[in-house]
Amino acid sequence: MTTTTALEAELLEIAGSVPDPELPVLTLQELGVVRAVHLHGTDTVEVELTPTYTGCPAVEAMSSDIERTLHEHGMREVTVRTVLTPAWSTDDITAEGRRKLREFGIAPPRTVRGPGPVPLALGPTRALRAAEASEPDPVQCPHCGSADTELLSRFSSTACKALRRCLSCREPFDHFKEL
Repeated sequence: MTTTTALEAELLEIAGSVPDPELPVLTLQELGVVRAVHLHGTDTVEVELTPTYTGCPAVEAMSSDIERTLHEHGMREVTVRTVLTPAWSTDDITAEGRRKLREFGIAPPRTVRGPGPVPLALGPTRALRAAEASEPDPVQCPHCGSADTELLSRFSSTACKALRRCLSCREPFDHFKEL
């Protein structure tokens, strides 16, 4: 059994306070990617970081930002280790993170309904719209709150977001896709 010291908890909070490089409105803690901090001695720390997906281009920036921040807080040696198990899920985004995404104009991901595969539609747009229409939990517009939205593109500014449009207020918006 591993116990977390007060200093490890403080360092976890500091590492988690680093802004996400792709979504600076969120911290790494709110995104749920900083998993643990292990103190070795008095000024050496190891941080466990789980990327949102394997090959995420932001991992290097996250790691260097965590290292810099912990160096600024007195840690002489900082190692950021990528941990792939358990895999990150959009369910790891905190309630505060979801609120901030919505306020920033990005529809937060819906909660994944338990373990198992995530359904994926790879058909023509008509089939995709039909599948979305039967979803019990539609994507809500972050601008007006309407659930009457449509998918414009499965990919947006980053691979983890889709581009949607609200049919009520007509505004386009990003939707953080569920994983």
